[in-house]
Parts: sequence; C-alpha cells; structure tokens
Amino acid sequence: MAAAGEGNVLASRLLHRAHVETGWYLYAPACALAEADRGRPGTAEHLAALPGITVLDLDLPAALAVARQDTWAATHSQIAAQPTPDRPDGAIIAANRERGIPNSPRCGRSCRPSSHRR
Repeated sequence: MAAAGEGNVLASRLLHRAHVETGWYLYAPACALAEADRGRPGTAEHLAALPGITVLDLDLPAALAVARQDTWAATHSQIAAQPTPDRPDGAIIAANRERGIPNSPRCGRSCRPSSHRR
C-alpha cells in the first residue's frame, strides 16, 4: 500500500486492473492501511476511496491474532489471505521486497527477495 502511495508502477497496475476488469479484486486490511498511512499521511484515505479496493475490517479473531505479533499490518494481511466462504481459495498477498511478508504461504512473487530482479 505504501508502494501505491509512492507511485509504484506495478502497484498502480494492480489498482487499475481491479477497477476495470471483472473478476479482479483488491482487499486492503485495515491494519495495513494504517501502517501505510503512518509512513505517508493520506495514503489510507486515498486507497480506501478507490473503487477497486475493499477494506477488510479487523474482526475479533483477527484482533486477537495481531495483538500477539510485532507487525499488525503483516499479520492482518496473512489473516485476510486465508480461505473464507467468499474466497475459498484464499487470496494472494502483493508486497514489495522491502516491506514484504516473507513467511506467508500465500505471498505473491513480488515479496520474495530474489523476484523481479534484472
């Protein structure tokens, strides 16, 4: 989310596809929005206002899980990626290398340190 707020081209493409293509969905865990906003004020409000973004609230099970961890954004993202009745296959976490979620089983290619390097 911070990358999108900083004008990252790949993040912008994801946002655009979620807006214009049927079947593309982007979910923004509330804790990840808050962390992005701390680094760049206004990022959370901007991303939450975009039509292709669905903000995921922090429910009680997620709150209990994140309370035990060091980084709430990463933990909430991992919880949000788990399978649900709406998303039986779960979701893929898109993260950049610097702020990636390396221990996530559902992490996209972009959060592995060696990916996209040319």
